[in-house]
Amino acid sequence: MRFSWTGLIFAPLLVPVIFSAAMLGFLHGDSPLLMFLILMVPSCLVSYGTTIFLFLPSLYVLSTRWPLTAFKVCLLGLVLGAVVIVPLTLIEWTGSGPDSGPPTESFVVFFLRWASDPIMAMCPLAGLVTAGLYWWLGTWRIGRSLPSPE
Repeated sequence: MRFSWTGLIFAPLLVPVIFSAAMLGFLHGDSPLLMFLILMVPSCLVSYGTTIFLFLPSLYVLSTRWPLTAFKVCLLGLVLGAVVIVPLTLIEWTGSGPDSGPPTESFVVFFLRWASDPIMAMCPLAGLVTAGLYWWLGTWRIGRSLPSPE
């Protein structure tokens, strides 16, 4: 699969927009636009960071070994979405103590509790959607999959 600027720009943007818009229904405030932006910025940092530093290098390595299909790309996105749960949980754990100080419980105990949260279950789904959208945006112009360069 060839690199797609269109895919890189738009694929990681869809899930943060949907997530931020959906969370506005649960949050009450005077300024919905401000709340949307407060949710959108960290969501985009995670989404674009994962796409640029995990998904694209993994996709490149995968494309040098095997021909890519939509299924393989989406499976890669699902797996990397699940992998992202670990660093996100580590970030939360470091500030989980009293008054956002050092943690009082072990990382494993915190991880088991934090990873079972329904919001964290969205990470693999977000990876799947982002990977599928990247695949679609990279192949939609020609209507078929491109072979990887040899």
